[in-house]
Amino acid sequence: MIPFSEKTQENIKFAADLFRQSKHAVILTGAGLSTPSGIPDFRSTGTGLWSKDEPLDAASLSTFRTRPERFFSWFRPLANQIFNAQPNAAHLALAKLEAAGKIKSIITQNIDMLHQKAGSKTVIEMHGTMQTLTCSQCYHQVQAESYIASFVETGNLPLCPECNQLLKPDVILFGEQLPQAALSKAQKDARQCDLMLVAGSSLEVLPVAGLPMQALDRGAHLIIINNTPTYLNVRADVVILEDVATIIPAIMERVLNG
Repeated sequence: MIPFSEKTQENIKFAADLFRQSKHAVILTGAGLSTPSGIPDFRSTGTGLWSKDEPLDAASLSTFRTRPERFFSWFRPLANQIFNAQPNAAHLALAKLEAAGKIKSIITQNIDMLHQKAGSKTVIEMHGTMQTLTCSQCYHQVQAESYIASFVETGNLPLCPECNQLLKPDVILFGEQLPQAALSKAQKDARQCDLMLVAGSSLEVLPVAGLPMQALDRGAHLIIINNTPTYLNVRADVVILEDVATIIPAIMERVLNG
């Protein structure tokens, strides 16, 4: 049993009470939910992806089109980490809450598929997915696992089996629009929920960062669990600035077992 401070214990209890009272809870997750699984976030000093590379140079649609070798050299270690990662206790706890009917959907900024690996069923992927690749020329789509495994091992760029052109991971790069269907569904869920839990997100990237405001404007409760403050901490019912992999399981335990 992890020894939480008295204040943290109070916040966990309050968050669990909000879940038990909720009829339509929605989760919003960011990169901080997956760092306990060994996947780096973007902005942490020294370890974040953007502390080592300029995002517009490494991870833009323009770079993929004009300098694919540059994009794939940046992407290769990240792809290796993602495909070898396993869900952590926070992913598993959210999946249990969903299975128990306490969560309607999970909106995620992550591309790592760890929610699905943990067993979550209703996952809205705002920034795309690593599950598939699409040909940049003929738009033939393939399952990513075998192509990415070969790319990670050899460094050879993934090529379309139909036309031999480059395959692009189905993730949203800088310069691309978010998938409209995912954005519309996320906005609808934010407007309809009576409780939103933000977990592992600094709420710095629009339009996803605006979803909690849509929920608040319609009277929803807000819980924020993150290592660092967000712009909405002052509006939240509960703020816990601690490790998601310990706090979310503790909330889940209280919700399901009292």
